Amino acid sequence: MNDLAASLAAFAALLTPEGRALLDEVRGTEPARELAVATRLRRAHPAELVSAALGQERLRQRAVAKFGAEDAGRMFFTPNGVEQSTRASVAAYRADRFRELGVTSVADLCCGIGGDALALARAGIRVLAVDRDPLTAAVARANVDALGIGELVEVREADVTDVDTAPYDAVFVDPARRGGRGRIFDPEAYSPPLSWAVEAARKAPLAALKIAPGVPHEAIPADAGAEWISDGGDVKEAVLWFGAGTGSGSMRATLLPGPRVLVGRGLPDPQVRAVGRYLYEPDGAVIRAHLVAEVAEEVGGGLVDETIAYVTGDELRITPYASAYEITDQLPFGVKKLKALLRERGVGTLTVKKRGSAVEPEELRRMVKPKGAGAATVFLTRVAGAPAMLIGHPV
Repeated sequence: MNDLAASLAAFAALLTPEGRALLDEVRGTEPARELAVATRLRRAHPAELVSAALGQERLRQRAVAKFGAEDAGRMFFTPNGVEQSTRASVAAYRADRFRELGVTSVADLCCGIGGDALALARAGIRVLAVDRDPLTAAVARANVDALGIGELVEVREADVTDVDTAPYDAVFVDPARRGGRGRIFDPEAYSPPLSWAVEAARKAPLAALKIAPGVPHEAIPADAGAEWISDGGDVKEAVLWFGAGTGSGSMRATLLPGPRVLVGRGLPDPQVRAVGRYLYEPDGAVIRAHLVAEVAEEVGGGLVDETIAYVTGDELRITPYASAYEITDQLPFGVKKLKALLRERGVGTLTVKKRGSAVEPEELRRMVKPKGAGAATVFLTRVAGAPAMLIGHPV
């Protein structure tokens, strides 16, 4: 039996009554107890099935961060599926956007374990979910059944390049961006390549392509609207949108929860100015979308350095697109100066942020050894081209 056949057999065994009973029994097993639990269960069950159940429980525990405890506890996963699947909050947002654009059916190509298909179905959208990997397709099918949305989702094992998407209102493509050596950065090395996905999108009435958030802006087609999405301040993905109403040629940053959406207006780069009383740290999605100028205009500020995405101003203007800090001190970079200042202020809790500095936060904390009841934030950055430290606290 080859590896694929063995994996399929092991997964099929988990779907049997015995396998499901084992999954219930190992629920919540802590890593330190796995050996003892496995030894006990192997007295009454096949060793391969016990290993498969414990492995699935480990994946479910990892998946809680993306899918929540309730869904993750019912779903099935593969290691790559946990790693590459869309976070549930992001998938739900995208499904809502599809629905608002009038979409009633989507061909979900490269569906993986079905995270986006589940969100689309929950939004009332009919879905064809396609993946060429037999095990991945089997897992997606099991998830559709587990969450009770089989009436709206058809899972098909096929090569996405052979699928007729004409009967569907929209196409969603999530190319594989990991290979045998890890993450893939070249869009043409995606599977399928980004160029194929773009052509498939252009043939559809409306389409969305999920890509890595670090994609170079020059790789973005002129007829696509590009969107960077962050959740809780962490950038999760970028999406290229094609079709009427999607903002062709636009750049936008979407912040979750919310959503709060900032759309680019083509503003020139902000002017560099002296550090004011307040420092604004734009959300990562704003930075990736090159919309720092829009934030600077909103808060009436400028840049601390022409190459650094920190905005500074004299007045406090709260914006959802950046975190505000009140700056109390500005110093040239120097560990001794910082250590002395922190000792004088009694700072024991030090948050270190960096942009444009080679010093690592943990390294700096070890060097200054903060002690005391106070708290502060230090920004390691450049001000007008010179290494600097800005000390303050969140507003």
